[in-house]
Amino acid sequence: MTRLLASLALLGLLFFTSACSKTEKVAETLPVDEGLVLEYDAAEMEKAVATARTRVGEFITALAKGDAESYSVNVPISDVNGSEQFWVGAVTYKDGQFTGRIGNDPEIVQTVKNGQVWTASQEEISDWMFTVDGKIHGGFTIDPLLATYPKEEADALRAKLVR
Repeated sequence: MTRLLASLALLGLLFFTSACSKTEKVAETLPVDEGLVLEYDAAEMEKAVATARTRVGEFITALAKGDAESYSVNVPISDVNGSEQFWVGAVTYKDGQFTGRIGNDPEIVQTVKNGQVWTASQEEISDWMFTVDGKIHGGFTIDPLLATYPKEEADALRAKLVR
């Protein structure tokens, strides 16, 4: 799971700062885990973000019910240093805005810190997820990253994903 969190936390390093064609694979070494290299299909990542945005109503409904163990949205944040993805946890939703706490340390962006309160509009988020009984609902941007995992690890994670 540490690999997943590192992968997802720095997704922006790859996805939002890459200038690749839709059919190009993106490969990058991430600074949080020396030697961690992710290679994914940029078109598949775009589809995953589109799916998350299209299905965000499911997340809002689940959040209103309040019966999941955790709720998070994934948000791109930019500053003069670049752009980076952050999981914002302990999320609430009101008037089209998600508010929660930044869930990872920044690697690129220097204007936020882990634990800081952050608000993002529904249109700004690039993914969402909630967990129920150890199963991950949403988290669509995980799918393109699974190809970067060892088979056993990817299979174990796939078994936790609810689509």
